Amino acid sequence: MTMSEVSPSETSGSTTVYVFDAHHHVGEVTDLFAGMGEAVATADLEVAKRLEGLDHDGVRHALVIAGHGYLRPDGLADTRRVNDGIARYRDSHPERFPAAVGIVEPTYGNRGLEEIDRCAEELRLVGISFHHRFQGQALNSPWTVRYVERIAERGLVAFIHCYHESSEEALWKLEDVAQKVPQANIVALDVFSGWEQMLQTFSVAPRVPNVCFETALCAHVPTLVRFVREFGAERVIYGSDTYSWPLSHGPNTVLLQLRTSDLSTEEKRLVLGANLASLVGPKR
Repeated sequence: MTMSEVSPSETSGSTTVYVFDAHHHVGEVTDLFAGMGEAVATADLEVAKRLEGLDHDGVRHALVIAGHGYLRPDGLADTRRVNDGIARYRDSHPERFPAAVGIVEPTYGNRGLEEIDRCAEELRLVGISFHHRFQGQALNSPWTVRYVERIAERGLVAFIHCYHESSEEALWKLEDVAQKVPQANIVALDVFSGWEQMLQTFSVAPRVPNVCFETALCAHVPTLVRFVREFGAERVIYGSDTYSWPLSHGPNTVLLQLRTSDLSTEEKRLVLGANLASLVGPKR
């Protein structure tokens, strides 16, 4: 099934609104989370648990993103391996994971530009993810700006994490990048993850029309609903920030609250799936 074949009103679980989750991380996180008492599942169990979670929540599709917690003693070779892996993961279940997003480290300089090109051409990825608190750079570093320019040139989407407690990922730095590369399509991940930053989005959103705001870790769904009403449903994309089992599992309260909110059916259609499908679907 291709993205263009999915009806926005397709029945998914307990809801009739099509859901396409923008934020599913896949990758090697055993070393990063060492000492937590639970090892990451085997490959077969990992994907089985992910599919089980999607079915439980009534989510039809998930955008899979390479995990940023991988060790990289061999630098670019490790990143290439991770990007190859996320492409294989997508291809293993294209009916549920129709698109995938890779990683390029801002510290790779011009070699990173080559990897963006490879992700676009060879791997058919739809975007590149940045998580600067894992990457040793500020979000608005010169190389990030250059990479986002290249991402836009290649018709990809920049997925940029803005976790509220990270100075490296501060919202004003995202605004800086978005204004320097206005031709880029940017999805701000985790942007509603803290109350103060959530309020800041109301000031930033009018100045960055090329940014969509993603819902993972949302601190207060009623305020998110107010954001949708003020700036339009086309500016918001649903995502869960799901990691490889057993590190992320359990009921998805943000999705439940959005489904039962007083947003209109059309607003829910856009936020829960249609916006993301229109952004990354044609790249397939």
